[in-house]
Amino acid sequence: MSFTGEALVGLAILVGLVGVVVPVLPGGLLILGAIGVWAFLVGGWAWAYFAAAAVFIVAAEVIKYYVAGRTLKSAGVPNTTVLVGGLCGIIGFFVVPVIGLLLGFIVGAMVSELVRGWSFENAWRGAWAATKAAGASMLVELSGCLIATVIWLVGAFVY
Repeated sequence: MSFTGEALVGLAILVGLVGVVVPVLPGGLLILGAIGVWAFLVGGWAWAYFAAAAVFIVAAEVIKYYVAGRTLKSAGVPNTTVLVGGLCGIIGFFVVPVIGLLLGFIVGAMVSELVRGWSFENAWRGAWAATKAAGASMLVELSGCLIATVIWLVGAFVY
């Protein structure tokens, strides 16, 4: 594969990594797709690198939901709190660029907990637990995507 092709695949992977941290794009799918295109164009053993990267990305996707669910259950926070927080986070992202995602998530989770009938202090604990669960799941997904990126880098240097 030419240097330009490798650079374009690397750029797509970089955009995917940003998509994991700023959940606007499906980062894991974008990275997996870029590595898949690279494997298709290179052929041969490149498919083994693609398979290894796919294992880590898929494993991270599965584990992130387990980690988030476990964190939320231990804090007694229902899934609706995370859903409301996520929707408010998306709205907040467009209202206040960059930091609006986090602010919207926290405010939405807090309001959801207040509606459940909690005091302000308990609602804050629930919103903070939801924020920690979202952050932990993001770190798990980012870890899987970074490992897949390293696998691709090794494959790109070998071929």
